[in-house]
Amino acid sequence: MEKQDIAVQYFAEGMHCSQAVLSAYAKECGITEEMAMRLGSCFGSGMRKGEVCGACTGALMVLGLLFGEKRTGDPETRKRSNRINEMMMERFAEANGTYICNDLLGYDISTPEGAQEARAKGLFKEFCPKMVASAVEVLEKMIEELQES
Repeated sequence: MEKQDIAVQYFAEGMHCSQAVLSAYAKECGITEEMAMRLGSCFGSGMRKGEVCGACTGALMVLGLLFGEKRTGDPETRKRSNRINEMMMERFAEANGTYICNDLLGYDISTPEGAQEARAKGLFKEFCPKMVASAVEVLEKMIEELQES
């Protein structure tokens, strides 16, 4: 099964978008699925405030675990981590128009009314899986590029 399918399946089973993306890569990241679920649990729905899409955040966690800064006092790995972060955010926005959850959904889900409207429109079940798939697609390309460099 492809990572994209795994992440979308996890989301369909009830994981937050952030958990779904990170959990699909748990083994590669050297963590357990439980650790991935716990780590990603507070980042879904743009940290419950409609901020940075949780699927994008989950992808950033994967990139950090695979390629991120490992120790203090190493400006080169800091620069690389910052560049990787920027690449992910830019590419996700290029693919989807933005990386802000509220803008993607078209509702302010930080409010009960906005969250209810998004739920009533079926966005969490129909639209959000597309964002999970998109985040993994961007992530897969970045991992491939970064492993080659």
